[in-house]
Amino acid sequence: MKDLKNVSLPDDLRYTRDHEWAKPEGDTIRVGITDYAQDQLGDIVFVELPEIGLKLEKEDEFGTIESVKAVAEVYMPISGEITGVNAQLEDRPEQVNSEPYQAWIVEVAPSDPDQMNELMDRDRYLKMLSE
Repeated sequence: MKDLKNVSLPDDLRYTRDHEWAKPEGDTIRVGITDYAQDQLGDIVFVELPEIGLKLEKEDEFGTIESVKAVAEVYMPISGEITGVNAQLEDRPEQVNSEPYQAWIVEVAPSDPDQMNELMDRDRYLKMLSE
């Protein structure tokens, strides 16, 4: 496992307590798991993708990620409708390990864009990890 000082945490993302990241992309938000989360999981072998059109509330589970070590649930950082999924992950789930911030899992049309302000910035997330 990586030392916290070696974990990549881009400044332009927002983070959840459950180790998802969220990034605005026009009218949608892209969601994935953090470098810290993928490191804790180990080699990822499967990513369960939700159906496009699914409407979920903040903190609802929208899928799972399976690794050689464990199965982890993935949760919505904001309320909204799934408008896209990263189908590349069906054939190449290991992208989440090698490129956790490029290997987004879902795109969401937020029902309340202000919920992004409730998520942690890089410094708050790093502080949470170190506690």
